[in-house]
Amino acid sequence: MSTATRPPLNIAPLKVVRIVAALVILGILVWACVKLLGKPGTESTNDAYVVADFTLVAPRVPGQILEVHIEDNQWVKPGDLLVRIDDRDFKAALQSAQADVVAAQASVANYEAEIARQPSLIEQARARLRADDASIEFARANAARYRNLSEAGAGTTQEQQRSSSALAELLAQQAQNRAVLSTTEQNLPVLRTQRDKAAGALARAEAVQEQAKLNLSYTEIRAPIAGKIGRRSVRVGAYVTAGTPLAAIVPISDAYVVANFQENQIANMSPGDKVSIKVDSFPGTEIHGHVDSLAPATGVSFAPIAPDNATGNFTKIVQRVPVKITIDRGQKATLELSVGLSVDATVDLGSHSGNQKLAGGGK
Repeated sequence: MSTATRPPLNIAPLKVVRIVAALVILGILVWACVKLLGKPGTESTNDAYVVADFTLVAPRVPGQILEVHIEDNQWVKPGDLLVRIDDRDFKAALQSAQADVVAAQASVANYEAEIARQPSLIEQARARLRADDASIEFARANAARYRNLSEAGAGTTQEQQRSSSALAELLAQQAQNRAVLSTTEQNLPVLRTQRDKAAGALARAEAVQEQAKLNLSYTEIRAPIAGKIGRRSVRVGAYVTAGTPLAAIVPISDAYVVANFQENQIANMSPGDKVSIKVDSFPGTEIHGHVDSLAPATGVSFAPIAPDNATGNFTKIVQRVPVKITIDRGQKATLELSVGLSVDATVDLGSHSGNQKLAGGGK
């Protein structure tokens, strides 16, 4: 009796299945390790919005609005004329200040001339004293001669008295001229003091004139920065006071994004990390930026009424930290942004240039 030969079993497919299953399990384990232990590749949040440091335009002097050169949502450049205030009062004030400056300059010039004239007056007084000395010397000799003649009986008493009187008169004149010299010499410091006082008045008048010029220039309100006009409230004919907001200039080209990431999302963020920004207003458009900096405190820390968790039951709430994201320049879509728009921000961790950390003092 012959036994039938049983064909050998084909075990190759079974091995393949086992190998594939092992690879799948290994892949799952590797993915799980990377997911649980490795660093995440991106961090996203929809708690983000567009921000710009807009400038409120306000007058520095009060007055009535004469001209308005801006419209709502208009683009302006630095130096563009926005509003003109009635300047007639300020022109009159400038003319008055200019007249005061001219008068003060004349006063200073007058004292300068008086000071320059004093040496001549002093020399003139000294010349009078020298002339007095000569006259007195002659009068003394003449008085002595008549006195001798009178004692010898050759002259009259009247002539002696006349010569003595002339001598006394010359001595009195000399004393007066000496006092004039002293007064003239002492007048020089007085004139210098008055000149300095007049110079101070001139400086004050020039300061008033300069302020009047500034006030006149303030009647023309010009754009301090480039941007888009918003919140315009100025109208022709309205009277405004200093500091009254007339319009806002929003520098759209310098807009940025503030994204409030949860505290457990910022551990691996660094300055320069690339950011993808999606705006609901522009479906399908992606705007590129990079992480600029991290706020020094969570958003709730600056709230008017800060939370106090020191009493009662405590429930841990994940806090959010504002992250400033700078928008890269040269993107056409950025010119259409509006401040306050909500956006979705996705940070590509580790894509920055350099290794400066946001946390830990850059270490």
